[in-house]
This record gives sequence, structure tokens and C-alpha cells, in this order.
Amino acid sequence: MRILLVEDDMALAEAVLSHLKDKGFAVDHVASLASARLALPVATWDAVLLDLHLPDGDGLSLIPAVRRQSPDILIVVLTARDQVSDRIRGLDAGADDYLVKPFDPDELLARLRAAERRKSGGASSIVRVGNLEIDLAKMSVSVDGAPEVLTAREWALLRVLASRLDRIHSKESLLAAMYDFNEEIGSNTLEVFICNVRRKLGAECIQTVRGLGYRLTGGRL
Repeated sequence: MRILLVEDDMALAEAVLSHLKDKGFAVDHVASLASARLALPVATWDAVLLDLHLPDGDGLSLIPAVRRQSPDILIVVLTARDQVSDRIRGLDAGADDYLVKPFDPDELLARLRAAERRKSGGASSIVRVGNLEIDLAKMSVSVDGAPEVLTAREWALLRVLASRLDRIHSKESLLAAMYDFNEEIGSNTLEVFICNVRRKLGAECIQTVRGLGYRLTGGRL
């Protein structure tokens, strides 16, 4: 999942960035509305975490631009405004969820997962593909009931494939979900991670669709 964090409190931003990256998310951070507007067309974002009290205006004013970028982007408002009227205003403006500061980073993760399930129409965090069972909430995967341990990057790759089983994922879209703007990416980086995941889960678990990309098909035989 590629996330844009719009937050001017640097201490909070650094804490959120660290926690989400440890969980395998690609997160880019900007501290103003102007910077956010410049960042929106640069990447394909899955989610925007949006502070409301920004140095150059109200964060809610960004929501129409986010929705023009893509109607399906998840928008989670992060704010110290805790009045019911503020929450109603945020949700009516087009946000998918509203989280009041201070908040637990794990609650933010849970909100992101819940919002993503609502968007995809899924009721459960568990995805079954062939003999793979993937728990998106617990960040765990098993093959024929036997658990396998993935690195954060490997999990980020698997998570994207498992969250959108109906899609063939291009190399560019997968890398965008795994890396933020500040990280260097080698020419064969994705192939290395796909090889690692296949080694752990089975050679046929990720199918290469020639000329198009990759999709998840199941675990080892």
C-alpha cells in the first residue's frame, strides 16, 4: 500500500512513518497543503492520512483534489479536533475515517485495514488462494497450515497481490507499493523479492503474465 501522509507535526509524522514502514507500507510525507497538491499527481496513492490543521489551510480543502485523483483513495483524517460536529464535517467532506490525536499507531493500522476492506467489499482480513492462507490483519501467511516467515518487503509484495486478486499487477505498481520516494530501487529488485517469496511459499505462488506483470495464484505443490 502506497500512503501519502500530510502532517506538519514532525514528531508525530516520524512516529507514524516509522511504524508503517516497519509493517511493510511505503509512506511519503509532506507537511503542507501546497506540498500535498504537488505530490498527488506524482504517484498512484492507495491512502492519504490527512491532518486538518496545516500551516497553509484546512486539510479538508484537499479532499476534492484527492477524489479527483482517484475516487477509490482511502482518506483517513488525523486531527486533534474531537467534537462530534468536527467528525461529521470530516466524513461529510469525503473522508473514509476519522482518528483523533493522540492515537495508537496500531489503531491507525486497523482503521486502514478496515477502510480497505470496505472499499474492496471484503468482510474478512483472511485471504485464501489455493493452499495459501494470508491474514492481512496479523501479517501472517501459511502454506497447507504451516506458517512461513516473510521480511517486511516480502510481506509488502504479498499484501498487494493478495489484496487485489482480480488484477494483474505491473512491475511499476508493485514497486510503488513497496518503496517511497527517498529509496533507491535496483533494476532487478522486484524480481529478487518475487524469487524469495516463491522460494518460501512455492514456485507457482506468483504467476508471471508475460508483458503485463504478476498475480497471486497459490502456494507450493
